[in-house]
Amino acid sequence: MSTPTQEQPLWRPDPAKAAATQLVAFQAWAAEHHGAPAAPLAPTGNDDEAAARYAALHAWSTDDLDRFWTAVTQWFDVRFTTEPEAVLADPVMPGARWYPGARLNYAEHALRHADDPARADQPAILHLDETTDQPVALSWSELRRQVGSLAAALRAQGIGPGDRVGAYLPNIPQAAVALLATASLGAVWTSCAPDFGARSVLDRLQQIEPAVLFAVDGYHYGGKNHDRTEIVAELRRELPTLRTVVHIPLLGGPAPEGALHWDDLTAADVQPVYEPVPFEHPLWVLYSSGTTGLPKAIVQSQGGILLEHLKQAALHLDLTPEDRFLWYTSTGWMMWNFLIAGLLVGSTIVTYDGSPGHPDTGAFWSVAARTRATVVGTSAAYVIASRKADLHPGRDLDLSAVRCLGTTGSPLPPDGFQWIYDEVKADVWLASVSGGTDVCSCFVGGVPTLPVYLGEIQGPCLGAAVESWDVSGKPHTDEVGELVVTKPLPSMPTGFWNDHDGTRYHDSYFDTYPGIWRHGDWITVTSRGTVVIHGRSDSTLNRQGVRMGSSDIYEVVERLPEIAESLVIGLEEPGGGYWMPLFVVLTPGATLDDDLIGRIRTSLRTELSPRHVPDEVITVAGLPHTLTGKRIEVPVKRLLAGTPLEQAVNPGSVDNLDHLRFFETLGRTRRA
Repeated sequence: MSTPTQEQPLWRPDPAKAAATQLVAFQAWAAEHHGAPAAPLAPTGNDDEAAARYAALHAWSTDDLDRFWTAVTQWFDVRFTTEPEAVLADPVMPGARWYPGARLNYAEHALRHADDPARADQPAILHLDETTDQPVALSWSELRRQVGSLAAALRAQGIGPGDRVGAYLPNIPQAAVALLATASLGAVWTSCAPDFGARSVLDRLQQIEPAVLFAVDGYHYGGKNHDRTEIVAELRRELPTLRTVVHIPLLGGPAPEGALHWDDLTAADVQPVYEPVPFEHPLWVLYSSGTTGLPKAIVQSQGGILLEHLKQAALHLDLTPEDRFLWYTSTGWMMWNFLIAGLLVGSTIVTYDGSPGHPDTGAFWSVAARTRATVVGTSAAYVIASRKADLHPGRDLDLSAVRCLGTTGSPLPPDGFQWIYDEVKADVWLASVSGGTDVCSCFVGGVPTLPVYLGEIQGPCLGAAVESWDVSGKPHTDEVGELVVTKPLPSMPTGFWNDHDGTRYHDSYFDTYPGIWRHGDWITVTSRGTVVIHGRSDSTLNRQGVRMGSSDIYEVVERLPEIAESLVIGLEEPGGGYWMPLFVVLTPGATLDDDLIGRIRTSLRTELSPRHVPDEVITVAGLPHTLTGKRIEVPVKRLLAGTPLEQAVNPGSVDNLDHLRFFETLGRTRRA
């Protein structure tokens, strides 16, 4: 696996702007009050000094978890209705105990900016969809009123602490209102995007047995209306614990029999009443992709998410009340939950319900321009699609408001970094981040005081004790290893739903290194403190004893204009052989001929190594993905090994089963 060695940064922060970041202010205050390393208030612009200063702050944040997280709660004025007995009563993973005895409420912190008379009429949410040219605003005061009204209506239906509330909603303001109303009651939120089919939704919601379901009649995507009335009817039939169904007529359809209407529940002028809940009380349930079985129902706490998201939003993205925060996401992806974190720090969040590529590939860049978003997030895949489409968003649109561009979902290759600085904006802070649904946050990501190097994430996040471990379980630098986290984070799961003895939770993260979180990514921590993510370690290529990351191959192959997408699999053969095919989806008009195969092989050999050259290059009509758009490797490997499809993958977790059936047929044919 290659690690970028380019020494000159693509971008470095202006010293005056770096000095004005919340990270610098926090460090100065924490040095005075909590023993953080002292640092000059005015960064000099020297890259080495900036790196050393951040490294010292990060080391303190992981060496002294009690003082760091105490500093976080005080700096952000976390409102405990009952004070904690300790910060970290038990640091042993799994099962670390944070803030025993403490009580608080997440929704109170998300809505407290409505208390400021100067902010009350300012927009808390700006919403845009494919059918509107200009965003529609929901003010802080109106957001709080709707949350209060809805919460009172749910309380009247008997909903209270611990009850589960499900949502089948797109990324619309009503989803944010419903989440905050749920949290204010101490009920437990969970959501699925309406592009999920009934089986996928039921695989998730049946595990947690919701009492309430918020559901749309349909949604608009890619220029078309998508009716969901039949699916909602099936959900109601298959979820016997439902006591209340709330209808949101996004397409204007009538409420089904027995359902309550959204407008009726949000009409009252009622202020929210915040239920004080224990720190570890469930806030929401998120789900793994579930490609190889039922999705893991991941439980995260009110207190843990509150602290982690305050830290991440304010210190690592430098979000303030002056910002407009836009991230392309659906309610089925953890980035939607993180988008809501903008409210915690007083930012205006921008919700977009629609396709990023309709009516053309540049649609999402247009959304950023029209909403005057200042912090914009998207997927690495969308950046690469924009490059392949030869877009020039910085030239063709007014992106002058954008100061930070975040990317996640999969590793952003160096070409993606370069394209952003060439075609989006030369003076933009690129905050490439990596974490997971498992913690609903980032392990490594943006640092507003550090430079950005080609292909490298700026550094580990505060409080996250991230290391790269070799095969013997020892940390190393400038070498590829397993991403591990050696100390607990507050937003780590309190467990999985219905995993009563904790076995499934333990086996997911702690079976390789006892007491150490193994995330399942290949990572390089460089000697300058930056980070490179190489892809999933559970789909590792191991050729001639050398481990390789699939994302390195994708980066090289997908640079070729004829290749739209690719998938590489390494398969151990009977008798000790090893077969490594490369599957490619071609761009329109391209042909997989000897010339293209030759260029693929040459590119991999010269840019990576001879070991990275595939045994075969095979064209396919399309590749399978999870419902959140990530390409699927492990189930394809199982299919090629001869495993029947119904045993290799959970069909409801895949966007296109026909693409998977190709690999099942190929695997069966090779073993005939």
